[in-house]
Amino acid sequence: MDVPLAHLDRPFDYLVPASLDEQAVPGTRVKVRFAGQLVDGWLLERVASSDHPRLAYLEKVVSPEPVLSPEVSRLARAVADRYAGSLADVLRLAVPPRHARVEKEARPDGAEPPAPPAPDAPTAPDAATAPPAPTASTAPESGAELPEQRRPPAEPGPDGWRDYPAGPAYLRALTDGRAPRAVWSALAGEDWAVRYAEAVAATVAGGRGAVVVVADNRDLDRLDAAVGAALGPGRHVCLSAALGPARRYRAFLAARRGDVPVVIGTRAAMFAPVERLGLVAIWDDGDDLHAEPRAPYPHARDVLLTRAQLTEAGVLVGGYARTAEAQLLLETGWAREVVADRATVRTRTPAIAPVGDDPQLARDPGAATARLPSLAWTAAREALRADLPVLVQVPRRGYLPSVSCAQCRTPARCAHCAGPLALPSASAPPACRWCGRVAAAYACPECGGRRLRAAVTGARRTAEELGRAFPGVSVRTSGRDEVLDGVPGGAGLVIATPGAEPVAEGGYGAVLLLDSWALLTRADLRAGEEALRRWLAAAALARPAGAGGRVVVVADGALAPVQALLRWDAGWFAARELAERRELGFPPAVRMASVTGLPGAVADLLDEARLPDGAEVLGPVPADGERERMLVRVPRARAAALAGALHAAAGARSARKAADPVRLQVDPLDLF
Repeated sequence: MDVPLAHLDRPFDYLVPASLDEQAVPGTRVKVRFAGQLVDGWLLERVASSDHPRLAYLEKVVSPEPVLSPEVSRLARAVADRYAGSLADVLRLAVPPRHARVEKEARPDGAEPPAPPAPDAPTAPDAATAPPAPTASTAPESGAELPEQRRPPAEPGPDGWRDYPAGPAYLRALTDGRAPRAVWSALAGEDWAVRYAEAVAATVAGGRGAVVVVADNRDLDRLDAAVGAALGPGRHVCLSAALGPARRYRAFLAARRGDVPVVIGTRAAMFAPVERLGLVAIWDDGDDLHAEPRAPYPHARDVLLTRAQLTEAGVLVGGYARTAEAQLLLETGWAREVVADRATVRTRTPAIAPVGDDPQLARDPGAATARLPSLAWTAAREALRADLPVLVQVPRRGYLPSVSCAQCRTPARCAHCAGPLALPSASAPPACRWCGRVAAAYACPECGGRRLRAAVTGARRTAEELGRAFPGVSVRTSGRDEVLDGVPGGAGLVIATPGAEPVAEGGYGAVLLLDSWALLTRADLRAGEEALRRWLAAAALARPAGAGGRVVVVADGALAPVQALLRWDAGWFAARELAERRELGFPPAVRMASVTGLPGAVADLLDEARLPDGAEVLGPVPADGERERMLVRVPRARAAALAGALHAAAGARSARKAADPVRLQVDPLDLF
């Protein structure tokens, strides 16, 4: 039943009246009477008898469409158990809300479709002869079919995978119907979307389906074009929360009915109901957009790995960087590494240099403190002279997101809420970033000074400064307000925040990575990993060194993330990171759960929980407002026992109607 109570997280038996016998099939949405109320539910299974002597009748079948497949149902149960959540919460994530008009468009009057192969066949047709279905990105809202185009999927083109010694063998294994599991480190300049499309095409050629998850819609657009080119029109659909209810549900039904063998999308696609699943893939698994913000807070990577384990499907975890979680898959032998040899890496990588090392300091004594040292300045100037674009990555958006007193350096704070003041533009007065109040008459409470200086420089101020430094050169910004997909290949400056870097035609002549301290000094377990991920993603857009590509990172070259960037060796840094976390007892070397709520509620839940042997309780530490946070750490071998104990304790509290809620998260991204 779709009720948010942990103690009701179990199946219930109901009688099916004869009038609903044909419609009540496993996987359909139903309504049942419970505690005097009519509630939504899912029909999981039909059986001949029950151990319970008195049963109520099923009230209604909401729709005869079996939208919940048996495979996704098993997956949802496994995900709920892994994250100490309830099945109902996972099913809300797995199956989009019903759109009745779309169901009627796809199957008018409930009539059975024509003889197979048919678009609405409830079972998956043969992959080589299945008729096309409109993708979510091109499907007409009227629901009318596109002109029939019966063409087999394109043969997998492994040319790009030959840069990786294990790449062609990986594609052959997919084509042969096996289940290879790989962690792929992409080369600089790699067209990752085409490589993923080739892996998908190899899987489809072997008669199976694929699910690919990316972080955002920009990546989804690239992958959509690549998969469409590899498979032909009508062979895949896109699933994304941004599509809107009708288009999303139409794409979901196309996958559920077996009309298409491939589903790509953002994290909404991790539960996509693909028949005969042969490959699950995720790109850039370190992006925090892969973490679901709704209970039970699953991560797309872990959902896909669980799914691969249940269905014996192949796995592809790829990115320019590598997470500690992906490194753990390699070190335990669960997956194999797909990387290029060092000679190929050197050929494809731009020339990367840090500032602040001894030779640079000898030439430029101010390089250690300058925001744009001479090395970065020279790289930008030479690229512009060669009529090549320059990318400048700035970790902070806005103009001056943080200011301080120009006289005593005291951070400027709002007089009403003590929030940080910021300058939105060169002519605007300072305003609070928390409450939005304007502080036009600001005076420093320490020295009385009224002049402000920049404490942190944002992307728009950087664009303004570089525009004055290079007159006559076009300057573009890409960030929260407007994200550019691509820029022309001529001379120009592009100032972008991390994750919003546009692709330049032919590659950038220079990439400048500024304000590295903003990424490296964050109070976060993954600060170094995240910094390297952001840097590699930007540096990958530069031309190879042989074609004049240069990358300058304004950071000390002795730092481990900078060393990994210089050598383009994400695997080395991931192994180092995992070893440190194993020594300190942090995920993924251990399983850790956070319990957040009011102090009394947190203590109540932990007192109720029968934690497994070896569990270590850490805290409390302050959370937001009056809430506090406790951490529970166990070895990975006791992960299931920890999740079960926390879920049982939450069920006991909900059964006795405890007033104060508690938030449970297993392996949260943010520990501090």
